[in-house]
Amino acid sequence: MSDPFALVARHGLLLVFANVLVEQAGLPIPALPTMVVAGAFAAEGHMPVVALITVVLVAALVGDALWYFAGRRYGVRVLRLLCMVSLSPDACVRQTEDKYGRWGTFTLVFGKFVPGVSTLAPPLAGAMGLTFPRFLLLDAIGSLLWAGVAVAVGAIFHGQITAVIDVLADLGVKALQVVALLLVAFIAFKWFERWRFLRSLRLARISVDELRNLIDAGSAPVVVDVRSPSVRALDGRYIPGALAMDLHDVREHRPDLPAEREIVFYCSCPNEASAAAAARQLMALGYAKVRPLLGGLDEWVAAGYDVERRA
Repeated sequence: MSDPFALVARHGLLLVFANVLVEQAGLPIPALPTMVVAGAFAAEGHMPVVALITVVLVAALVGDALWYFAGRRYGVRVLRLLCMVSLSPDACVRQTEDKYGRWGTFTLVFGKFVPGVSTLAPPLAGAMGLTFPRFLLLDAIGSLLWAGVAVAVGAIFHGQITAVIDVLADLGVKALQVVALLLVAFIAFKWFERWRFLRSLRLARISVDELRNLIDAGSAPVVVDVRSPSVRALDGRYIPGALAMDLHDVREHRPDLPAEREIVFYCSCPNEASAAAAARQLMALGYAKVRPLLGGLDEWVAAGYDVERRA
């Protein structure tokens, strides 16, 4: 048995467990490549398949359960925390909310195949009030499906994968340097992607105090809530008089958005991502008096201003 196979035989299951757990915790260390390689080793007879799938299942359930309970306790605010520690752009919150709105609880089954959604779906499920037994069942099905596909791919292409690993083993330290370089390049690319995304959101914000002053002065600004329908249903709080509008339908609501009035979009996402995206849509149509609300609904509530509750 060559060195890489001996290493996997001794520590492979532990490495897979750690990688899956770390990824589900929200860190940018993808577990899919590790699982595929482990599937190749299992096909070569160097790792028990049942044990491999069990390890992936346990690690995924442990990580997901922690985020589920965080979601139950802290609500959708925990999604903002996850996107801040993640390398994925802040729009991952909106993407997960949209997927949950369309797929419902089955997001837990298929979400692991969608970048960004895998980690965010469990806390969102907790925030939405999904019972823990149902969460555990759906998450287990999704984790088994995810693990099964990865291991199957590794088994199908085990010859090619093990041949590459043999070449890397012959290269020794140089192979480790190449792997480390690729990991650094991946992280650098994700940071660049995040920086580019944040740069696209550079618009003048309006503070909650400024918005309150506009309202009190009788300027009648048009306030628009562009949170996802699932989050609006979960929260139920609105800035008084706010229009509820889907981000993708802003252009269609132009009759409700007179260009001569101040238009303020708000959301509950990191960096006001959805609000800024909505504002840019109107700016592209020639609107000048349009701004995202700095800090969104959370900042409005934190400032002690009144809210309107809707069923």
